Amino acid sequence: MLYLIEQCLNGMQLGMLLFLLAAGLTLIFGIMDLVNLAHGSLYMLGAYFAATFVELTDSFLAGIGLGLGATLVAGIVLEMIAIRPLYGRDHLDHVLGTFGLLIFFNEFVRLIWGPAGLTISLPSQMLTAVQVLPGVYYPLYRLVIILTTLVVALLLYILVMRTRIGMLIRAGASNREMVGALGVNIKLLYTLVFGLGAALAGFAGMIQAPLAFVQIGMGENILILAFVVIIIGGIGSIRGAFVAAIIVGLIDTMGRVFLPDLVRHFLSYSAGSSAGPALSSMLIYTLMALVLIFRPEGLFPASSK
Repeated sequence: MLYLIEQCLNGMQLGMLLFLLAAGLTLIFGIMDLVNLAHGSLYMLGAYFAATFVELTDSFLAGIGLGLGATLVAGIVLEMIAIRPLYGRDHLDHVLGTFGLLIFFNEFVRLIWGPAGLTISLPSQMLTAVQVLPGVYYPLYRLVIILTTLVVALLLYILVMRTRIGMLIRAGASNREMVGALGVNIKLLYTLVFGLGAALAGFAGMIQAPLAFVQIGMGENILILAFVVIIIGGIGSIRGAFVAAIIVGLIDTMGRVFLPDLVRHFLSYSAGSSAGPALSSMLIYTLMALVLIFRPEGLFPASSK
């Protein structure tokens, strides 16, 4: 039972990471109607920026703060130079253009930081475990990821639903032509939204970096799960992205932990070890397929954000 609770927390932590990626992705797709395959590259850039600034400042928090600002600026510059010409074109052009950006950023990182990759060391205070329930100890840093992302989700909800900028964002998602006719600077709005999405993706890469190896292409696999999340939750819906991210995180974690043992009852040990993770991924895509069949607009359509 205690092991189950610990794995539920691990699933929550993965879900929070997916939410940060999916929230920016669903804002960009829902408002700008842009299929951005380079979103994972911003996740990767955030991790590299954070690793660089942590080493330069010898401070984990300062490195995260500077890395967040650098990713925000990178996202704004990227939108102005490379993304803006794609507006108004069909989705195939979006896919080809942003796929080219993905390749560009992989080679850019290889040129600047080299092929070896980087690591980020956590402060000694974060290397402890805390008691979350009687008998249940959980790594402090993973708990910080969950709590920090919950705060970010709350702030994002307030921004989108309770501020004038959020009103313009929601209006732009519903009818961008009318918003432009009312005198709103659509280009500036798109730049701000893309920069916000880049910052969220970069932040996800930064907080995940101490738990993984910072390497070229690290955002590509997790980007696929982020797309699954926005399809399940509903394109353009922040609430949908949050709920779907938790569901996907729990399914992926529980499947990878418990399915191998279940499969080993029927197959060999090695077959169970390889089939378990595959079945876990199949469960996620099966859920996505069911949502597309029975509720193609997603669990929480954008109109119900």
